[in-house]
Amino acid sequence: MQIDLNADLGEGCDNDEALLGLVSSANIACGWHAGDARTMQQCVRWAIANGVAIGAHPSFPDRENFGRSTMHLPPEEIVAGVLYQIGALAAIVKAEGGRLAHVKPHGALYNQAVKEPALAEAICEAVRRFDPSLRYFGLAGSGMIGAAERAGLRPVEEVFADRGYMPDGSLVPRSQPGALIDDEEASLAQTLSLVRDRQVRAIDGSLVAVNAQTVCLHGDGPHALAFARRIRERLAAEGIAVAAT
Repeated sequence: MQIDLNADLGEGCDNDEALLGLVSSANIACGWHAGDARTMQQCVRWAIANGVAIGAHPSFPDRENFGRSTMHLPPEEIVAGVLYQIGALAAIVKAEGGRLAHVKPHGALYNQAVKEPALAEAICEAVRRFDPSLRYFGLAGSGMIGAAERAGLRPVEEVFADRGYMPDGSLVPRSQPGALIDDEEASLAQTLSLVRDRQVRAIDGSLVAVNAQTVCLHGDGPHALAFARRIRERLAAEGIAVAAT
């Protein structure tokens, strides 16, 4: 058995280089919620040096709130904005001799796309127009996956080590209790349940079936690096290899 580990990088934290020695896929911020051209370039260089798959991490135009503000924009504006961000990172990746492998939306763009079909379709349309061979990371079992399939993209179903789940398989909103799992042992246990057992316990106690293909490790917490090491160790102990999809 194997699983992909991905992390959101280029967001102003100090541990990007070290995390790139532990994950197999990197989602690099494209400047709208965090990062800039120099940060993208450095993350790309580190990713190439570590053999990590490189992905674009586009967001709403919401740098003030780290891309977490709800927005309702016309579909063509979404398409243009996502294309703009993918293109910026892709240019740097090409110049550094690498290859862009996937796209994963960030923050509110991601979470709204889970439940807003028109938004999900607009994001996928941007990816399709840019390069239909790119993989598309979306919440496992959500409308993001169906939108990607309809667009002819290759979806990769994503699960979260440190986020609480609702009974419908969506993530607990950050504004609600239980959104973040702060206890490392609980996060490790959830990761194993997601990867090995293909299920997760929701906040109401029910079990939700999931198709875990990639696990997100958030890179912006104070213990992100130590937690990433623990997850790698626990997966290895279970005989689960870490590799990009």
